[in-house]
Amino acid sequence: MKIVLDTNVILAAFASRGLCAELFEVCLSGHTVILSEHILSEMRKALMNKIKLPPDTVEAIIGYLKDTAEIVVPEPLDVSVCRDKSDIAIIGTALRGNAGFIITGDEDLLILKKYKGIKIINPREYWNILKRKTRLLR
Repeated sequence: MKIVLDTNVILAAFASRGLCAELFEVCLSGHTVILSEHILSEMRKALMNKIKLPPDTVEAIIGYLKDTAEIVVPEPLDVSVCRDKSDIAIIGTALRGNAGFIITGDEDLLILKKYKGIKIINPREYWNILKRKTRLLR
C-alpha cells in the first residue's frame, strides 16, 4: 500500500512515543511511504522551530526519510482543491505517488475525506484499518 504521511504525523512520531510513532514504524516497514520535498521542507522547519532539535539531528532525520520513502514531485492542482493552500502539495504528492491514503491530523485535509479515490484519514482511523486487516489474516 502506498501512503502519504502528512508533516504533523511524522513530527508527532519523532516528538514522542505513541500512536503516531507506532504507525510511522509500521508504515515504513510494511508500506511505501510517499513524500515530497514540500513535506521534507515542512519537517525540517518543524523539527528545528517546534521541537528545537539541533541542525545535525534534523538533517539526519531528513536523510533517513529520504532513504526510506519514495520522493515525488507533487502533481500541480488548482488552489480551489482545499481551503488551506499549503495542503495542496500534500494532495498533489498523494496523486503523483498513486497513494491510497493520506494520513493526517490536519482538519483542512480531513474535511475532504477523499480526493480522486485517495482516502484522507487521521492516524487512529488508519491504525484501526491495520488492526482489522491483521485480524482477517489470522
